[in-house]
Amino acid sequence: MTEGYSVSPTAMALAQELASLLPPTREGLFNPYATPHQMDAHGNSPKAKLGRLGAHLDCDPEVILVGEAPGWRGAAVSGVAFTCEDQILSGAIPRVARGYERLSGYASGPFKEGSAAAVWEILYEVGLAEKAVLWNAIQMHPHLPDNPLCNRTPSTSEVMEGKPAMLALRAAFPKAKLVAIGKKSQGLMDRMGLACDLSVRHPSYGGKPEFQASMRAAFGRRALPN
Repeated sequence: MTEGYSVSPTAMALAQELASLLPPTREGLFNPYATPHQMDAHGNSPKAKLGRLGAHLDCDPEVILVGEAPGWRGAAVSGVAFTCEDQILSGAIPRVARGYERLSGYASGPFKEGSAAAVWEILYEVGLAEKAVLWNAIQMHPHLPDNPLCNRTPSTSEVMEGKPAMLALRAAFPKAKLVAIGKKSQGLMDRMGLACDLSVRHPSYGGKPEFQASMRAAFGRRALPN
């Protein structure tokens, strides 16, 4: 049991391993499992984020979807890639306990992220929500040194610091199809020596229709329980 999350020992050990393989927070690069975020609400500690990650990993996935890096409205606060505060509070994320208290202190309401919504929407549609693991080439939030509430593109050298964790995740689930979300992710997987089964457009900047169409074409619509 970790911060209210019932997680198998195997999944929690994997979460702890992945977190331990990431570099510590430094100027311009934030590790959500090591350092509190300035937008974290009381109780949304790095340990709580690690607990959500462990719960998310507690499955036998058919697919691993990999982006480039987290955004400040997403995994920086939630601890799970392509997952935002609003989804946690609504109970929309499989295996992750519904949150009943705010994760952030954002005055305008829970963080919402368009890419997170697009990814989980299609995973539910094609019947993969319970069989998917989400990650990033570097599972740390890159931001401008003087502004943690923004996103920036990580450098290639920064991304390659995520290679040990990425390889460990792949080794943990060797049978899962590896899906790169975006051309940058595809290129980074190539640099890491990982062969992707599929590369799809990133859903941001108007890419949602193409992203979801590619996922439908690859995985089809599966029968969902009544």
